[in-house]
Amino acid sequence: MRKIFLLIVLFTAVITVSACSTEGGFDLTTETEIVVGLEAAYAPFNWATPTENSFTVPIANQTGFYADGFDVVMAQEIADALGLTLVIRAIEWDGLIPALLAGEIDLIVAGMSPTSERAQTVAFSDPYFQSEQVMVVRNDGNYADATSLEDFTGARVVAQLGTLQDDLIDQITGVNHQAALNDYASLVTALLNNASDAFVAELPVAMGIVAANPSLSYITFTDGNGFTVTPEDVTVSVALRQEDTALLSAINDALNAISTETRNGYMEAALSRQPQ
Repeated sequence: MRKIFLLIVLFTAVITVSACSTEGGFDLTTETEIVVGLEAAYAPFNWATPTENSFTVPIANQTGFYADGFDVVMAQEIADALGLTLVIRAIEWDGLIPALLAGEIDLIVAGMSPTSERAQTVAFSDPYFQSEQVMVVRNDGNYADATSLEDFTGARVVAQLGTLQDDLIDQITGVNHQAALNDYASLVTALLNNASDAFVAELPVAMGIVAANPSLSYITFTDGNGFTVTPEDVTVSVALRQEDTALLSAINDALNAISTETRNGYMEAALSRQPQ
């Protein structure tokens, strides 16, 4: 559900795909591994941990750390369905699409929205999760009882850099749209230190943050009182290179075999074990 609008990223991606596309695409008959890129810093979708458990996968480029989270479980399901060994690489958000197009990874499974901008350079699978956008506030703040976006008029609101959430802030009339921050740890710190009044997040992320920070809460909105979003804004999909058509079909088949109830169960489990 996060959205990049920086033209320089799209321009770089176009140049890269022209120069680095793999002729013929991913060969399901000869490949033995599938390399997935994610941030490993976006709980409950994905995070890094030094502790191995039955859900974790070693992070190939971070010795001694493992990836865990909803995305990791879904990536493992895909790899198992394709009969491939899952390899995880941790890559900063803005570097994921360039890494995909450069052939450093085969898939992005990182809570990424299938936006029209991104679809100019990458292909997307069917959605594998749907969420909603909420506001995270302090329990003792001026906005703890807010019920609509109008209640945030004049509020200091922030979001993560290069995401849909940062763009959504401008839907609030009279908002003080603060400069975006690099990660959710910084957003939480800004809110706890009263440098911001609220930040925008998708619901599973907000649930995890509130569970780890009892002085915070999140606000959901009824229809007509919250953000205006498109279906692509509230779903996440697997991203892959456009030439990998056979791989795309196989991934969609794998996803279609996982029920909504099972996916929701995976998310609930990720929320329960994410770092506090």
